[in-house]
Amino acid sequence: MSFEKYYQHYLGLHQNKHCRRLHLLGMAVAAVFAVVAFCTGSWWWCIVAPLLVYPFAWTGHFFFEKNTPATFRNPLFAGLSDLQMTWDICCRRIEF
Repeated sequence: MSFEKYYQHYLGLHQNKHCRRLHLLGMAVAAVFAVVAFCTGSWWWCIVAPLLVYPFAWTGHFFFEKNTPATFRNPLFAGLSDLQMTWDICCRRIEF
């Protein structure tokens, strides 16, 4: 399956705006950790940063979307799709 096709499937799993907002919040928290790692030279923060997205994202799936997170089936494409969705929200291509 191509990434473009997968991304359309991924967006279908993220139709609820509260779920998307939680994903965006998780990405923001992870970005702050990455900036801290860069500024302090404590690179172990980079290991923790991606893991911080999951509690926010999974809360959105379990309480708002009522579906299984895409990460369980295809972690690589799901992570890339999360980055793409974040970018699309920031560019206002997807409703916040």
